[in-house]
Amino acid sequence: MEEMMRYGIVGVGMMGREHVANLAHLRSEGVVLTCIADPHPPSLDLTLDLARSLGLPSPQVVEAAKQRPEILVQVGLEYRYMPPVAKLIKVVKSGTLGHVKMVAIREHRFPFLVKVNNWNRFNINSGGTLVEKCCHFFDLMRLFAGANPVRVMASGAIDVNHKDEVYDGKVPDIIDNAYVIVEFDNGSRGMLDLCMFAEGSRNEQEISVVGDIGKGEAFVPESIVRVGMRKTGRDGVTTIKPEDERIKYDGLHHGSSYLEHLNFLAAIRGQGSSGPPVNLHDGLLSVAIGVAGQLSIEKGCFVTIEEVVSMTKTKSI
Repeated sequence: MEEMMRYGIVGVGMMGREHVANLAHLRSEGVVLTCIADPHPPSLDLTLDLARSLGLPSPQVVEAAKQRPEILVQVGLEYRYMPPVAKLIKVVKSGTLGHVKMVAIREHRFPFLVKVNNWNRFNINSGGTLVEKCCHFFDLMRLFAGANPVRVMASGAIDVNHKDEVYDGKVPDIIDNAYVIVEFDNGSRGMLDLCMFAEGSRNEQEISVVGDIGKGEAFVPESIVRVGMRKTGRDGVTTIKPEDERIKYDGLHHGSSYLEHLNFLAAIRGQGSSGPPVNLHDGLLSVAIGVAGQLSIEKGCFVTIEEVVSMTKTKSI
């Protein structure tokens, strides 16, 4: 029996409660939730009710321990673990498509959900839609390209959603659609097509990766992958239905959060890789691309990643 892993969750809004539910389904892996913390009392109450309904021990709020250099940190970029996306990642890393030249990600979905105190309606709280929502896609672009971002150009606006909402006398300022182009240091390019008033879509996410000898696509929630080669053309395209038998709980992201926790457990226990599969550097660059996109929309020009990172360092001093 593995050593029992005790979890504390800071912030138990929608995604925090999603993690609670995942931990409940990981009890057989030696996991126990021991504490939760949140400044919003209704969120605490909802989480305690959820924990009881799932048979978890009743949590208690504790002060966070002082940061220690030996602490292992894994960034929560769970889109990597969705079965069709994970399969496409394997296809790309195997070299089947050749050298990746273009990555196109389309997310056509519903508007932002209502969150505590409507914090996600304002750029000052979230960093903007491209940061709060799209960091996951920028992480995937970088992963598929196998390179680091250099500069970003974006165009976006508030065209449909939240325009008739008012909170404390203020109208939301988050964009609801955008096109974002990302250039990488190996010459490849990525493009995000975001629309948050497109509920009438068969797939919420469509991901296309094109190399110099082939093309791969992943579709969510249809959960299929298509792979085709230039030499065989359209008739040679194959369709794959990837599944991961390890998933015991689908949750809000098609089982990806569950797999994310399995990877975190393995990293803590020193199993497999030498460290977390998604580290702080990965998280930093995914957010930096989003920040660059938001600045690009404001300025109407390309924004370099170096400019964004330098700006962040200056503010932290």
